[in-house]
Amino acid sequence: MTVRLVVCMEAAAGKHQELAEVFASLCPSVRDEPGCQQYELFQSTEHPDQFALLERWVDQEALDAHGQLLRERGLDLSSLRAGPVEVERYTE
Repeated sequence: MTVRLVVCMEAAAGKHQELAEVFASLCPSVRDEPGCQQYELFQSTEHPDQFALLERWVDQEALDAHGQLLRERGLDLSSLRAGPVEVERYTE
C-alpha cells in the first residue's frame, strides 16, 4: 500500500534559506532510494519560514528503510527548525 507523508515545518528565525539549501542537496539522493516516488520540499510564498515536504513511498517497508538511512546519516535539522514538525500520513 502506497504511503504518503505531508510534513510541515517552520524554519528557525533567519534560517529559512539554510533549511531550503539542506533539502535541495538531500532531495535528489532520497529520490534515488528504492521505493521513493516523491520527495519534494515546498516553501510558502506568503510565509517564507513555512515549508511542506511531500513524500510518497511504494510501501511502509520503503519508508522504514528511508528512516533508517536518515538515522545512519545522523542528519540533525533541529537547529534549523522552530517548533515541532507536523506529520500527516495518508494511504492510497
